[in-house]
Amino acid sequence: AFQKSYYNKYGGGANSLADGYSTGTGLAAEIIGTFVLVYTVFSATDPKRNARDSHVPVLAPLPIGFAVFMVHLATIPITGTGINPARSFGAAVMFNQDKPWDDHWIFWVGPLIGAAIAAIYHQYILRAGAAKALGSFRSSSAM
Repeated sequence: AFQKSYYNKYGGGANSLADGYSTGTGLAAEIIGTFVLVYTVFSATDPKRNARDSHVPVLAPLPIGFAVFMVHLATIPITGTGINPARSFGAAVMFNQDKPWDDHWIFWVGPLIGAAIAAIYHQYILRAGAAKALGSFRSSSAM
């Protein structure tokens, strides 16, 4: 309300694809950024960690915050860093100009794909690999 010129100059905080980048690049940035964030959250808060790592959940906000920081450093110049469809949608509704709506689908499709890939990777690759390794360790130590 007090700085209307800055609000308009910076697009009201709404995410939009920066000039000079293709929609494919923007989509890839959102997919990779969301993957990094969701993978970090899953890894930092995994309840099936070893007992020796039981202190780690207390420190979970540190790697999560660092992941958010790194993703922002990498993707702000490309898309303004969506990685959260609700945040992107709210800002686009409030600003309500053409540019944020032009490629708005990127800020829904990218995070949904990135989060799904991170969930599948964590559940079926990392956890499955850990379960196999633990199972083979248990069977060999029983001998």
